[in-house]
Amino acid sequence: MQRIFYKISHMQNEITQAGPLLNHDGSLVQKGWAKELLLSYKRNDIKASPLRIKEWDYYCILQKDYGIALTVADNSYMALYAINVYDFTTNKEITDMVMVPFTMGKLNMPEHSAYGDTIVNHKRLQMYFTHKDGKRVLDFNFPEFNNGKGIKGNIELEALNKDSMVIATPWKEDKLAFYYNQKINCLAASGDFIFNSKKYTFEPQHALGVLDWGRGVWTYKNRWYWGSASGYLDDKPFGFNIGYGFGDTSAATENMLFYNGVAHKLDEVKFIINTDDYMQPWKFTSNDGRFELDFEPVIDRYSNTNLLLLQSKQHQVFGYFTGTVILNDGTPLKLERLLGFAEDVFNKW
Repeated sequence: MQRIFYKISHMQNEITQAGPLLNHDGSLVQKGWAKELLLSYKRNDIKASPLRIKEWDYYCILQKDYGIALTVADNSYMALYAINVYDFTTNKEITDMVMVPFTMGKLNMPEHSAYGDTIVNHKRLQMYFTHKDGKRVLDFNFPEFNNGKGIKGNIELEALNKDSMVIATPWKEDKLAFYYNQKINCLAASGDFIFNSKKYTFEPQHALGVLDWGRGVWTYKNRWYWGSASGYLDDKPFGFNIGYGFGDTSAATENMLFYNGVAHKLDEVKFIINTDDYMQPWKFTSNDGRFELDFEPVIDRYSNTNLLLLQSKQHQVFGYFTGTVILNDGTPLKLERLLGFAEDVFNKW
C-alpha cells in the first residue's frame, strides 16, 4: 500500500522553545501550537484590564451510558461553578451551577495544568481538582444539585497520551488579548459519582475524559466552534480536538488527532451545521481530506443568557462521530459511532 506523508500547512507555526508567554507590554511572545505547555503563563504579567482576564478548568468524562462535566471558571467579574450530568440511555442532561460576582482572580487558579490545585469551598458546593501520584483527582459535592437531589463524587484521571493540544492565539484588534489553551484528550477515568442516590461508576477501559485548560484575555464579542472525542480503536487510545473562530488563528489551528499517545496535527477543519435545528446531523470536513466525519446528535445542552451587557448563547451537542481520519503517515482510521461532543458558542462578556 502506498502511503502519503502529510505535511502541516506552512501557516502552522509550531512552538518548540520554552519561555515566557507574554512580552513586557503584555502581548504574546510566540503565536502558534505545541504538544505541551512550553510557555509560562503568569497572571501578573497581563497588562489588560483585570476585568478581561478569564481562567477556567473544564473536565468532561464520558462512558457508553452516561457522563459528567465539571467546570470551575474565574471570569474576573464572575465565577462559575457548574456540574452537568448526561444520560445516554434516555438522551437527557441536567445542569446546575453557582455564580459568584467579582471574584477577580481570588480563586488563585493554577498557572500550569500539571501542578497546582483548583479549590472551591462555597457554602453551596465544594469542588477540588488536585494532583496525586501522577493522576488528576476530582472531588465534588453539590447537595442542592437538581432541586436537592444532590450529587457528589470522586474520580481519578490518568493521562494515556504523552502529547496534548496547546495553542497561543492573539486577536488582531487588541494586542493585549490572547487565548492560551491546552486540551488533554484520553484521560482514563476511574471512580464514581452519586446522583439522586444512584451510583454511576467509571471504568478506565471504557471511560475517557478531556481537560479544557484555558487562561487568557478575551475581547468582548466572540463566537467559536469546538469538538472533542476520546475512545479506543483496536484497544489503543484515540481522540481528537477540533475548533476555530476564536481569535486570530493565522499562526495555527487547534485541530489535532491523538492515536496511541501521539499527536497528529491537522490543518483546517470546517463545521457544517444546520443552525435552525442543531439536532439535525452535522458534518465535518478538512481542507486536506484528513478529517471527514458525520455526527449524529442525541443531546443539545442549550443555554441562552441575556443580561444586557452580558450575553451567552450555547449549543453543546453530544452524539456519535462516524467516518475516516488520516494520521500523519497516511494511515486511515475508521470511526464508528465514537461518543463525543461539538459546540457552537456565541458570547458577549
